[in-house]
Amino acid sequence: MQRILVTGGAGFIGSNLTLALQERHPQAEITVVDDFRSGDFRNLRGFQGCFVSADVSRLDWSARFRDETFDAIFHEASITDTTVHDQLLQAHDNIEGFRRLLEFALPAQTPVVYASSAATYGITSGVNREDQAPAPANIYAFSKVHLDNLARRYARRTPSWKIVGLRYFNVYGPRETHKKAAASMIYQLYLQMKAGRRPRVFRAGEQKRDFVYVKDVVAGTIAALAAPRSGVYNCGSGHPFSFNEVIAALNTALGTSLEPDYFENPYSFYQPHTEADMTKARNELSFVPAYPPASGIADYVKILESGTV
Repeated sequence: MQRILVTGGAGFIGSNLTLALQERHPQAEITVVDDFRSGDFRNLRGFQGCFVSADVSRLDWSARFRDETFDAIFHEASITDTTVHDQLLQAHDNIEGFRRLLEFALPAQTPVVYASSAATYGITSGVNREDQAPAPANIYAFSKVHLDNLARRYARRTPSWKIVGLRYFNVYGPRETHKKAAASMIYQLYLQMKAGRRPRVFRAGEQKRDFVYVKDVVAGTIAALAAPRSGVYNCGSGHPFSFNEVIAALNTALGTSLEPDYFENPYSFYQPHTEADMTKARNELSFVPAYPPASGIADYVKILESGTV
């Protein structure tokens, strides 16, 4: 790959992806498009490519890039804050941003890998498989369902064009600190325990999540470029991990012995269990996550303690 485009490259996943691509392809020209709504310039320290400050849902792609073509496009740009309840804003910016990008990529049939979400599965318990019917519970999830719908429509019209989506599960890792309250529960619990406070979780802490380390997410996203065809794939660890287990792993990594501080769960719709079926990703992308949750948490804490990000 000589010319690579990453949207949302200043965000959590996007910045990790951008810097990994730069390391893997040091001779490539990498262009990042971001408007900093979900990102931070500090995430791109060390980035040596071209930065375009723009909102992908309002950008005139053809005018901005004229006759430029890319070997690959990674679309990570999105309103990622699920507490944004402005339905028009969420739907417009997420869906129309992707539509404009696909229209730009269509003439050259540039391969596109885009960020979908496990939120498309809705509030279900148990193992999530790609062939499940979507059941979005909020406008963010609804917008991601329609990214998948758009991808299928364009791929069906142009079968030779590869458009691949990844349904990210509960991602955690370096370069998420700018998200503050929207950062992962693993980071939130780390901050509490680092300050010497008992970590607060819903009673009795046995709710399980498919926590996936951002290093694995980056590896899966890059692997998706070699998918045999257009389609959507789960991107999780495949290992549901309880909040009690998260706290135990953090205690081990921090050398602490803090007990959970349980409190009542006020939400009747709270999801007790998420788990990605990684069979399709393993078989078709040869992607096997390298970091089970305990290993990922240990690596993450080491990075946080070093102060390198």
